[in-house]
Amino acid sequence: MEKRQLGQSDLQVAPLTLGCNVFGWTIDEQQSFSILDGYVAAGFNLLDTADVYSRWKPGNTGGESETIIGNWLQARGNRSKVIVATKVGADMGQGKKDLSKTYILKAVEASLKRLQTDYIDLYQTHWDDDTNLPVEETLEAYQQLVQEGKVRWIGASNLTPARLLASLEASKQHGYPAYQTFQPEYNLYEREGFEKEMEGICLENRLGVISYFSLAAGFLTGKYRSEDDLGKSVRGGGMKKYLNPRGQQILEALDKVAADYESTPASVALAWLIARPSVTAPIASATSLEQLEALTKSTTLKLNEEAIALLNKASEWR
Repeated sequence: MEKRQLGQSDLQVAPLTLGCNVFGWTIDEQQSFSILDGYVAAGFNLLDTADVYSRWKPGNTGGESETIIGNWLQARGNRSKVIVATKVGADMGQGKKDLSKTYILKAVEASLKRLQTDYIDLYQTHWDDDTNLPVEETLEAYQQLVQEGKVRWIGASNLTPARLLASLEASKQHGYPAYQTFQPEYNLYEREGFEKEMEGICLENRLGVISYFSLAAGFLTGKYRSEDDLGKSVRGGGMKKYLNPRGQQILEALDKVAADYESTPASVALAWLIARPSVTAPIASATSLEQLEALTKSTTLKLNEEAIALLNKASEWR
């Protein structure tokens, strides 16, 4: 399995990240264990979660995904074989997004406890703070955690270009740990948000990119092609925004490339991301072993220039 360096860290990852947001939400612990076992058995190693997964499900309080991963790590005794990435800063019931030093130092202890580990490989800023908090305060918290050995490396997600640049500058100036990764929403349909400014910043600063919603929450699998399909899953309601001429054009291009390569639209959509010079390891989640197989196959699918050009043209935003 080809391994890629995450930013300028010493973390070497396979080119596909397992999104663990579905654990404790659309699949239970037993099913989650099966997905984790299959993913690691296939040679992959990066698990992406967050403290807030999946607080939105009725009856959940947050931390369900981390708890399941912690139980699995404990049961399998394989902590050193996987890279655990989690996030902090989302509203966990406190009524706001929070990246204050006091909050982070408390939140990390809760994550470590749920994950049943004494260190987190990649600790990521999930959302920016609601209060225009100075980036230095957040980085100071991370510095303490790195010094204490509780966090190895740090990353960011959902920051504006200005806040990401301010954070990188503050790390340089004050000797704080620097963000090694950035996690944007990025896929064949949602290209502009990342490509317009953020992609250049990531390339220039050698940040590893772990894109989320890599399959546009399932739209790029080809499962949702008309409003009749929206009831196919709990996430189906969110598909309506993709059902437009551009969305259909992208699905047609995916169908053509998938047919040419005897593959699936999901594998092709991920292979397109993996081929981008800016992307290290896109995130995708699976709720069955069949889905997982389609995802992992994307890493052996080498799209030629013609296929990439066809997908680029169908999904162009400029």
